[in-house]
Amino acid sequence: MDEAQRERYARHILLREVGGQGQQKLLASRVLVVGAGGLGAPLIIYLAAAGVGTIGVADDDEVALSNLQRQIIHRTEDIGRAKTASAKDAAARLNPDVEIVEHRLRIDASNAAAIIAGYDLVVEGVDNFETRFVLNRTCMQAGKPFVSAAIGRFEGQLATFKPYERPGVLPCYRCFVREAPPRDTQVNCAEEGVLGAVSGVMGTLAAMEVLKEILSLGDSLAGHILLYDGLRTALRSVKLPADPQCPDCSVIYATDKNPHADAS
Repeated sequence: MDEAQRERYARHILLREVGGQGQQKLLASRVLVVGAGGLGAPLIIYLAAAGVGTIGVADDDEVALSNLQRQIIHRTEDIGRAKTASAKDAAARLNPDVEIVEHRLRIDASNAAAIIAGYDLVVEGVDNFETRFVLNRTCMQAGKPFVSAAIGRFEGQLATFKPYERPGVLPCYRCFVREAPPRDTQVNCAEEGVLGAVSGVMGTLAAMEVLKEILSLGDSLAGHILLYDGLRTALRSVKLPADPQCPDCSVIYATDKNPHADAS
């Protein structure tokens, strides 16, 4: 690190659990953020501030006026711009050390493997189950951590999935959500609303989990889900078991071909 970087990251370097070596690890890391909306906004900002060297931002949407109540990475003058471009500019203003890679598209089964191959970890804050299922399966196959966050009204949830470390013990996302609910029962922020600050709480918690995974700090959320109730100011962690009939785990780990499992 040069002198400017040592000053920028001084509060990280002072932490003996991080130090200069940990900061170097952050600067060398590559994280894909899927969704540059309410959850992605604080995620991208805090990862950029922390010095995560390369942040991929995948989103096919444009900034709208109704986004600005919670999507704090975007400004009024960004309305109509691609969210990835707005996010890139915001991160660059905050920290020129960080490279933002724009993926102006919706991630699906046709492109997920090629995009995720360029990153160490994937974190999502999208509002549809199809994308989560694709990300889950692709991260499992690639042996990469998958951090998933969701919000609604005054509540949020957060989990980290690493089933490749202990197949049959640690769950994947589809051990938690087997199938998407019927479309006529699915709701999102545009339909039911969300208090803007809930996005900040859950996006920041998601950034914390990403940094912990990169730095191997503390206890991973793998095997648990964190539930946040904003009206009660309450957090609780619930254990998530692996599902032996999971439609992803039961296929990917059906044989001994998993190259990522711990042989011990």
